[in-house]
Amino acid sequence: MSLSPTQNQAPLKLGLIGDNIKQSSAPRLHQIAGHLNARAVSYDLLIPPEREETFHEVFETAQIEGYSGLNITYPYKEKVVPLVQLADPVLDAVGAVNTVLFTAQGPIGYNTDYTGFKAAYQATRGDDAPSEVLIIGSGGAGRAIAFGLADLGASALHLVDTDLAKADGLKRDLARGFPTLQVTTMRGVSNLPPEITGLVNATPIGMVGYGGTPLPAAHMREAKWVFDAVYTPLETPFLKDAAALGLEIISGWELFFYQGVHAWAHFSGGSVDEAALRAALLQA
Repeated sequence: MSLSPTQNQAPLKLGLIGDNIKQSSAPRLHQIAGHLNARAVSYDLLIPPEREETFHEVFETAQIEGYSGLNITYPYKEKVVPLVQLADPVLDAVGAVNTVLFTAQGPIGYNTDYTGFKAAYQATRGDDAPSEVLIIGSGGAGRAIAFGLADLGASALHLVDTDLAKADGLKRDLARGFPTLQVTTMRGVSNLPPEITGLVNATPIGMVGYGGTPLPAAHMREAKWVFDAVYTPLETPFLKDAAALGLEIISGWELFFYQGVHAWAHFSGGSVDEAALRAALLQA
């Protein structure tokens, strides 16, 4: 997925639209990236319920108020798609956007969860194939991760969602780009295929304000690796159970980091020193 053209060095006015985002580290990431590039950055948390506005109203207001771009998070990653021009044809199938750049030609949508997950996976597991993976949640994050896993060579995906129609929709969209990929859907996780080697939580379960775990530890024993899209807190019950079983862990923080690096490239038109950014974030 190509990066945006180089922008001028005007201050960047950025924001994040989401519901449960008060503990988000996104403002700090982009402000540190701005500091590392000697560029002024402001970053606001835009929470529709607190503003007593709809998502569409918040999005339109951000355009009017001169925001350079926005990050979009739960539960709006799918709702924003009709409002933007998609930067890459693959995003039409992914059906979710988490980064929007406002331009003279209109808002352009990207999905740095999709690119960021692949970077996080490869940084942790290298060239090891994902094999068969269980993905819990088929919303915006689940869709991005599913397409990322397909790109990485997964042999089969098992989609779990209490809204089975949502999982079935993702299955159909995956079939458009990956016709040979085996995909199954289910409402619950009581009977898991024994061949599953990877476990993914793509729901808010375990996040501050939600709590709990999406999968009992008893169902995790045969897996080799796990990924949790939640990164607040860093150690979710899901990841603690996986660590106790000796499974390889891909932290949600890694996805947060790489999606932020990729979003910064779109917002700024330039790169950032990843090692320096990582060190500053971890120190903070």
